Amino acid sequence: MKNFALIGAAGYIAPRHLKAIKETGNTLLAALDPFDSVGIMDSYFPDAAFFTEPERFDRHLDKMRRSGNGHIDYVSICSPNYLHDAHIRMALRNGAHAICEKPIVLNPWNVDALLEIEKESGRNIYTILQLRHHPAIIALKEKVKRAKEKEPSEPYDIDLTYITSRGAWYHRSWKGDLEKSGGVATNIGVHFFDMLTWIFGPAKENVVHLSEADRAAGFLQLENARVRWYLSIDRADLAKANAKQINKSTASSTNQQINKSTNQQPLTTYRSITVNGEEIEFSGGFTDLHTVSYQNILEGKGYGLADARPSVYIVHSIRNKKPIGKTGDFHPFV
Repeated sequence: MKNFALIGAAGYIAPRHLKAIKETGNTLLAALDPFDSVGIMDSYFPDAAFFTEPERFDRHLDKMRRSGNGHIDYVSICSPNYLHDAHIRMALRNGAHAICEKPIVLNPWNVDALLEIEKESGRNIYTILQLRHHPAIIALKEKVKRAKEKEPSEPYDIDLTYITSRGAWYHRSWKGDLEKSGGVATNIGVHFFDMLTWIFGPAKENVVHLSEADRAAGFLQLENARVRWYLSIDRADLAKANAKQINKSTASSTNQQINKSTNQQPLTTYRSITVNGEEIEFSGGFTDLHTVSYQNILEGKGYGLADARPSVYIVHSIRNKKPIGKTGDFHPFV
Protein backbone atom coordinates (compact mmCIF):
# COMPACT_ATOMS: atom_id res chain seq x y z
CA MET A 1 0.00 0.00 0.00
CA LYS A 2 1.33 3.43 -1.00
CA ASN A 3 0.88 6.70 0.89
CA PHE A 4 -0.65 9.62 -0.99
CA ALA A 5 -1.11 13.34 -0.46
CA LEU A 6 -3.56 15.44 -2.49
CA ILE A 7 -3.37 19.09 -3.55
CA GLY A 8 -6.67 20.60 -4.64
CA ALA A 9 -9.09 18.55 -2.56
CA ALA A 10 -12.06 20.92 -3.07
CA GLY A 11 -11.80 20.99 -6.86
CA TYR A 12 -14.10 19.49 -9.49
CA ILE A 13 -11.74 16.68 -10.45
CA ALA A 14 -10.54 15.74 -6.94
CA PRO A 15 -13.23 13.07 -6.33
CA ARG A 16 -11.95 11.05 -9.27
CA HIS A 17 -8.48 11.04 -7.72
CA LEU A 18 -9.82 10.15 -4.27
CA LYS A 19 -11.74 7.28 -5.85
CA ALA A 20 -8.67 6.12 -7.81
CA ILE A 21 -6.46 6.15 -4.70
CA LYS A 22 -9.07 4.12 -2.80
CA GLU A 23 -9.80 1.65 -5.60
CA THR A 24 -6.11 0.89 -6.16
CA GLY A 25 -5.76 -0.13 -2.51
CA ASN A 26 -3.78 2.87 -1.27
CA THR A 27 -4.30 5.51 1.41
CA LEU A 28 -4.43 9.31 1.62
CA LEU A 29 -2.53 10.79 4.56
CA ALA A 30 -2.76 14.53 3.85
CA ALA A 31 -4.64 16.99 1.67
CA LEU A 32 -4.42 20.69 0.85
CA ASP A 33 -6.90 23.27 -0.41
CA PRO A 34 -7.42 26.95 0.47
CA PHE A 35 -11.15 26.18 0.56
CA ASP A 36 -12.42 23.99 3.38
CA SER A 37 -15.50 22.57 1.63
CA VAL A 38 -13.97 19.12 1.41
CA GLY A 39 -16.62 16.91 2.98
CA ILE A 40 -16.17 14.55 0.03
CA MET A 41 -13.06 13.28 1.85
CA ASP A 42 -15.30 11.62 4.45
CA SER A 43 -16.46 9.18 1.78
CA TYR A 44 -12.92 8.04 1.11
CA PHE A 45 -10.29 9.05 3.71
CA PRO A 46 -11.86 10.67 6.79
CA ASP A 47 -8.63 10.33 8.82
CA ALA A 48 -6.42 12.25 6.36
CA ALA A 49 -4.82 15.42 7.72
CA PHE A 50 -6.19 18.54 6.03
CA PHE A 51 -4.52 21.92 5.49
CA THR A 52 -5.66 25.21 3.99
CA GLU A 53 -2.15 26.75 3.95
CA PRO A 54 0.53 25.38 1.59
CA GLU A 55 3.30 26.28 4.02
CA ARG A 56 1.88 24.09 6.78
CA PHE A 57 1.08 21.30 4.29
CA ASP A 58 4.68 21.40 2.99
CA ARG A 59 5.99 21.34 6.57
CA HIS A 60 3.78 18.33 7.35
CA LEU A 61 5.12 16.38 4.37
CA ASP A 62 8.69 17.29 5.33
CA LYS A 63 8.17 16.12 8.92
CA MET A 64 6.77 12.78 7.74
CA ARG A 65 9.67 12.34 5.33
CA ARG A 66 12.29 13.07 7.98
CA SER A 67 10.68 10.88 10.63
CA GLY A 68 10.12 7.99 8.25
CA ASN A 69 6.65 7.70 9.74
CA GLY A 70 4.15 7.87 6.88
CA HIS A 71 6.51 9.05 4.19
CA ILE A 72 4.50 10.21 1.16
CA ASP A 73 5.08 8.13 -1.97
CA TYR A 74 2.86 10.10 -4.37
CA VAL A 75 1.37 13.59 -4.43
CA SER A 76 -1.75 13.92 -6.60
CA ILE A 77 -2.15 17.43 -8.00
CA CYS A 78 -5.62 18.78 -8.86
CA SER A 79 -4.89 22.47 -8.37
CA PRO A 80 -5.46 25.31 -10.88
CA ASN A 81 -3.40 24.96 -14.05
CA TYR A 82 -0.98 27.81 -13.33
CA LEU A 83 0.03 26.22 -10.01
CA HIS A 84 0.87 22.78 -11.40
CA ASP A 85 4.55 23.59 -11.94
CA ALA A 86 5.02 24.82 -8.34
CA HIS A 87 3.10 21.92 -6.83
CA ILE A 88 5.02 19.33 -8.83
CA ARG A 89 8.23 20.85 -7.49
CA MET A 90 6.83 20.70 -3.95
CA ALA A 91 6.10 16.99 -4.38
CA LEU A 92 9.58 16.18 -5.65
CA ARG A 93 11.25 18.25 -2.90
CA ASN A 94 9.48 16.01 -0.39
CA GLY A 95 10.76 12.83 -2.02
CA ALA A 96 7.46 11.90 -3.66
CA HIS A 97 6.44 11.12 -7.21
CA ALA A 98 3.94 13.58 -8.71
CA ILE A 99 0.66 12.68 -10.44
CA CYS A 100 -0.63 15.84 -12.09
CA GLU A 101 -3.86 16.66 -13.86
CA LYS A 102 -3.70 18.02 -17.39
CA PRO A 103 -2.42 20.34 -18.64
CA ILE A 104 0.65 19.28 -16.74
CA VAL A 105 2.04 22.82 -17.28
CA LEU A 106 1.02 25.80 -19.40
CA ASN A 107 4.26 26.49 -21.28
CA PRO A 108 6.77 24.31 -23.17
CA TRP A 109 9.75 25.67 -21.24
CA ASN A 110 8.16 24.48 -17.99
CA VAL A 111 8.35 20.93 -19.37
CA ASP A 112 12.08 21.32 -20.04
CA ALA A 113 12.75 22.65 -16.53
CA LEU A 114 10.76 19.86 -14.89
CA LEU A 115 12.67 17.23 -16.86
CA GLU A 116 15.87 18.51 -15.23
CA ILE A 117 14.32 18.50 -11.76
CA GLU A 118 12.93 15.01 -12.33
CA LYS A 119 16.44 13.81 -13.18
CA GLU A 120 17.97 15.51 -10.15
CA SER A 121 15.39 14.21 -7.69
CA GLY A 122 15.19 10.62 -8.91
CA ARG A 123 11.39 10.88 -8.72
CA ASN A 124 8.90 10.63 -11.56
CA ILE A 125 6.35 13.15 -12.83
CA TYR A 126 3.21 11.56 -14.24
CA THR A 127 0.20 13.13 -15.90
CA ILE A 128 -3.39 12.00 -16.39
CA LEU A 129 -4.06 11.40 -20.10
CA GLN A 130 -7.22 9.40 -19.55
CA LEU A 131 -8.45 9.31 -23.15
CA ARG A 132 -5.49 7.07 -24.00
CA HIS A 133 -7.17 4.45 -21.82
CA HIS A 134 -10.65 4.75 -23.35
CA PRO A 135 -11.60 1.52 -25.19
CA ALA A 136 -13.07 3.37 -28.19
CA ILE A 137 -9.96 5.52 -28.57
CA ILE A 138 -7.65 2.51 -28.23
CA ALA A 139 -9.68 0.73 -30.91
CA LEU A 140 -9.38 3.75 -33.22
CA LYS A 141 -5.62 3.89 -32.71
CA GLU A 142 -5.30 0.20 -33.58
CA LYS A 143 -7.51 0.64 -36.65
CA VAL A 144 -5.40 3.55 -37.93
CA LYS A 145 -2.19 1.64 -37.23
CA ARG A 146 -3.39 -1.42 -39.16
CA ALA A 147 -4.54 0.70 -42.10
CA LYS A 148 -1.22 2.52 -42.24
CA GLU A 149 0.76 -0.74 -42.14
CA LYS A 150 -1.40 -2.25 -44.87
CA GLU A 151 -1.23 0.64 -47.30
CA PRO A 152 -0.14 4.28 -47.03
CA SER A 153 -3.16 6.52 -47.58
CA GLU A 154 -4.25 10.13 -47.65
CA PRO A 155 -4.47 11.89 -44.28
CA TYR A 156 -7.71 11.30 -42.38
CA ASP A 157 -10.28 14.13 -42.27
CA ILE A 158 -11.39 14.79 -38.70
CA ASP A 159 -13.92 17.12 -37.11
CA LEU A 160 -13.64 17.56 -33.35
CA THR A 161 -16.49 19.31 -31.55
CA TYR A 162 -16.72 19.69 -27.79
CA ILE A 163 -19.31 21.95 -26.17
CA THR A 164 -19.81 21.89 -22.42
CA SER A 165 -21.96 24.57 -20.82
CA ARG A 166 -20.50 26.70 -18.04
CA GLY A 167 -22.28 29.36 -16.01
CA ALA A 168 -21.34 32.93 -15.11
CA TRP A 169 -19.14 31.67 -12.26
CA TYR A 170 -16.62 30.32 -14.79
CA HIS A 171 -15.37 33.77 -15.78
CA ARG A 172 -15.11 34.90 -12.16
CA SER A 173 -12.93 31.91 -11.29
CA TRP A 174 -9.34 31.11 -12.22
CA LYS A 175 -10.67 29.14 -15.19
CA GLY A 176 -11.81 32.35 -16.86
CA ASP A 177 -8.39 33.97 -16.43
CA LEU A 178 -6.20 33.37 -19.49
CA GLU A 179 -2.99 33.69 -17.48
CA LYS A 180 -4.14 31.09 -14.94
CA SER A 181 -6.00 28.51 -17.05
CA GLY A 182 -4.53 29.05 -20.51
CA GLY A 183 -7.94 29.81 -22.00
CA VAL A 184 -10.73 27.58 -23.20
CA ALA A 185 -8.60 25.60 -25.70
CA THR A 186 -6.19 24.65 -22.91
CA ASN A 187 -8.69 24.15 -20.15
CA ILE A 188 -11.15 21.86 -21.96
CA GLY A 189 -9.24 20.88 -25.10
CA VAL A 190 -5.75 19.77 -24.13
CA HIS A 191 -6.67 16.09 -23.62
CA PHE A 192 -8.34 15.97 -27.05
CA PHE A 193 -5.22 17.37 -28.70
CA ASP A 194 -3.15 14.80 -26.82
CA MET A 195 -5.42 12.00 -27.99
CA LEU A 196 -5.31 13.12 -31.64
CA THR A 197 -1.52 13.43 -31.76
CA TRP A 198 -1.20 10.06 -29.99
CA ILE A 199 -3.18 8.44 -32.79
CA PHE A 200 -2.38 10.53 -35.87
CA GLY A 201 1.13 11.83 -35.22
CA PRO A 202 2.72 15.21 -34.44
CA ALA A 203 1.39 18.59 -35.52
CA LYS A 204 2.82 20.04 -38.72
CA GLU A 205 0.60 23.13 -38.96
CA ASN A 206 -1.53 24.97 -36.41
CA VAL A 207 -4.08 27.58 -37.53
CA VAL A 208 -6.51 29.46 -35.26
CA HIS A 209 -9.75 30.71 -36.79
CA LEU A 210 -11.53 31.85 -33.63
CA SER A 211 -10.30 32.72 -30.13
CA GLU A 212 -12.70 34.15 -27.56
CA ALA A 213 -13.33 33.80 -23.85
CA ASP A 214 -16.13 31.28 -24.43
CA ARG A 215 -15.01 29.47 -27.58
CA ALA A 216 -12.08 28.69 -29.82
CA ALA A 217 -11.67 26.96 -33.16
CA GLY A 218 -8.93 26.13 -35.60
CA PHE A 219 -7.22 23.69 -37.92
CA LEU A 220 -4.44 21.23 -37.16
CA GLN A 221 -2.43 19.45 -39.81
CA LEU A 222 -1.11 16.31 -38.17
CA GLU A 223 1.23 13.78 -39.73
CA ASN A 224 -1.69 11.55 -40.70
CA ALA A 225 -4.78 13.75 -40.30
CA ARG A 226 -6.41 17.08 -41.08
CA VAL A 227 -8.30 18.24 -38.01
CA ARG A 228 -10.96 20.95 -37.80
CA TRP A 229 -11.72 21.61 -34.14
CA TYR A 230 -14.27 23.63 -32.19
CA LEU A 231 -14.36 24.02 -28.39
CA SER A 232 -16.97 25.99 -26.47
CA ILE A 233 -18.39 26.60 -23.00
CA ASP A 234 -21.25 28.76 -24.37
CA ARG A 235 -24.73 27.39 -23.65
CA ALA A 236 -25.99 28.96 -26.90
CA ASP A 237 -23.74 26.64 -28.92
CA LEU A 238 -25.60 23.66 -27.45
CA ALA A 239 -28.67 24.74 -29.43
CA LYS A 240 -26.76 24.02 -32.65
CA ALA A 241 -25.60 20.69 -31.27
CA ASN A 242 -29.11 19.76 -30.11
CA ALA A 243 -30.51 20.57 -33.54
CA LYS A 244 -27.86 18.42 -35.15
CA GLN A 245 -28.62 15.50 -32.81
CA ILE A 246 -32.39 15.80 -33.40
CA ASN A 247 -31.91 15.89 -37.17
CA LYS A 248 -29.67 12.84 -36.98
CA SER A 249 -32.23 11.01 -34.83
CA THR A 250 -35.04 11.94 -37.22
CA ALA A 251 -33.07 10.72 -40.22
CA SER A 252 -32.16 7.41 -38.61
CA SER A 253 -35.50 6.50 -37.01
CA THR A 254 -39.20 6.54 -37.90
CA ASN A 255 -40.16 6.24 -34.26
CA GLN A 256 -41.77 9.57 -33.39
CA GLN A 257 -41.68 8.80 -29.69
CA ILE A 258 -37.88 8.61 -29.79
CA ASN A 259 -37.75 11.97 -31.56
CA LYS A 260 -40.16 13.46 -29.03
CA SER A 261 -37.98 12.16 -26.21
CA THR A 262 -34.91 13.70 -27.84
CA ASN A 263 -36.66 17.08 -27.91
CA GLN A 264 -37.57 16.81 -24.22
CA GLN A 265 -34.03 16.02 -23.10
CA PRO A 266 -31.68 18.65 -24.55
CA LEU A 267 -27.97 18.04 -24.29
CA THR A 268 -25.91 19.67 -21.57
CA THR A 269 -22.65 18.48 -23.12
CA TYR A 270 -21.92 17.68 -26.75
CA ARG A 271 -18.85 15.63 -27.61
CA SER A 272 -18.25 14.50 -31.18
CA ILE A 273 -15.34 13.27 -33.25
CA THR A 274 -15.86 12.22 -36.86
CA VAL A 275 -13.12 10.44 -38.78
CA ASN A 276 -13.66 10.49 -42.55
CA GLY A 277 -17.33 11.22 -41.85
CA GLU A 278 -17.76 8.34 -39.39
CA GLU A 279 -18.76 9.22 -35.84
CA ILE A 280 -16.53 7.85 -33.08
CA GLU A 281 -18.73 7.18 -30.05
CA PHE A 282 -16.92 7.67 -26.75
CA SER A 283 -19.41 9.56 -24.62
CA GLY A 284 -19.55 6.86 -21.95
CA GLY A 285 -16.83 5.13 -19.98
CA PHE A 286 -15.12 8.24 -18.60
CA THR A 287 -15.77 7.78 -14.90
CA ASP A 288 -13.32 4.92 -14.31
CA LEU A 289 -10.45 6.15 -16.47
CA HIS A 290 -8.63 7.87 -13.60
CA THR A 291 -8.52 4.56 -11.74
CA VAL A 292 -7.07 2.90 -14.84
CA SER A 293 -4.51 5.71 -15.07
CA TYR A 294 -3.49 5.17 -11.45
CA GLN A 295 -3.18 1.42 -11.97
CA ASN A 296 -0.79 2.01 -14.85
CA ILE A 297 1.24 4.55 -12.89
CA LEU A 298 1.59 2.19 -9.92
CA GLU A 299 2.75 -0.53 -12.31
CA GLY A 300 5.43 1.79 -13.71
CA LYS A 301 3.60 2.33 -17.02
CA GLY A 302 2.25 5.84 -16.51
CA TYR A 303 2.48 8.73 -18.95
CA GLY A 304 5.07 11.38 -18.19
CA LEU A 305 6.49 14.69 -19.35
CA ALA A 306 7.61 13.47 -22.78
CA ASP A 307 4.09 12.17 -23.46
CA ALA A 308 2.49 15.46 -22.41
CA ARG A 309 4.88 17.71 -24.33
CA PRO A 310 3.16 17.67 -27.80
CA SER A 311 -0.23 18.82 -26.47
CA VAL A 312 1.42 21.50 -24.29
CA TYR A 313 3.12 22.89 -27.42
CA ILE A 314 -0.15 22.85 -29.35
CA VAL A 315 -2.23 24.73 -26.75
CA HIS A 316 0.58 27.21 -26.10
CA SER A 317 0.72 27.94 -29.82
CA ILE A 318 -3.08 28.32 -30.03
CA ARG A 319 -3.01 30.75 -27.11
CA ASN A 320 -0.43 32.96 -28.80
CA LYS A 321 -1.67 32.94 -32.40
CA LYS A 322 -3.75 35.67 -33.99
CA PRO A 323 -7.10 34.30 -35.27
CA ILE A 324 -7.53 34.54 -39.05
CA GLY A 325 -11.34 34.31 -39.12
CA LYS A 326 -13.32 32.45 -41.77
CA THR A 327 -10.35 31.68 -43.98
CA GLY A 328 -9.19 28.28 -45.20
CA ASP A 329 -10.51 25.02 -43.83
CA PHE A 330 -12.56 26.02 -40.77
CA HIS A 331 -15.00 24.07 -38.60
CA PRO A 332 -18.70 24.25 -39.62
CA PHE A 333 -19.68 25.76 -36.25
CA VAL A 334 -17.43 28.75 -36.98
